[in-house]
Amino acid sequence: MKKRDFLNRAALIGLLPTATAQAAGGSARGPVLLTVSGKMTHANRGALDPALDQMLSKHGVRFEQAMELDAAALDRMPKTTIKPTLEYDAKVHTLSGPLVTTVLEFAGVALGGGLSVGLRAVDGYNVALSLADLRNYRMMVATHMDGRPLALGGLGPQWAVYDADRLPDFKDKPLKERFALCPWGLYHIEVKPAA
Repeated sequence: MKKRDFLNRAALIGLLPTATAQAAGGSARGPVLLTVSGKMTHANRGALDPALDQMLSKHGVRFEQAMELDAAALDRMPKTTIKPTLEYDAKVHTLSGPLVTTVLEFAGVALGGGLSVGLRAVDGYNVALSLADLRNYRMMVATHMDGRPLALGGLGPQWAVYDADRLPDFKDKPLKERFALCPWGLYHIEVKPAA
């Protein structure tokens, strides 16, 4: 086991009492920024309410239970940092936040076996990746860029992103094609068995 993986897992274990408390009925204290649903065991909210969960409902999302995360919950998770060249301004930026797999573990997703993970943005853009690809790409839920929180109306408040400059599958593509699997304005993650 690599030292970084060991440290990330050790830090995540420290989060488990919080996840257990939330799963027992606690809820996010601040505005909910990210909802995880599907094949998971920790939940802090019930079924989708079509009348009150307007965006989720209009995007065709359905669930019986989910994990709601606010900025504080995401901030408590172990972080990773990447420095990709972004397609929007062709400059290198520092992005930080937890790995998608860390968020999934927090929600009680068993990370073994074949899973499909849907990443949905506020504009409806939806990408489905295998759990294996999420791991290989070390895809993260970026919450900060260049030391500042990502803003709603910009690329945030979360952005599912990887370090395209350093991944063999993307580094040789034209800059405008490297981030097609990276929805900005991420607000929902759905986990289901791979088809």
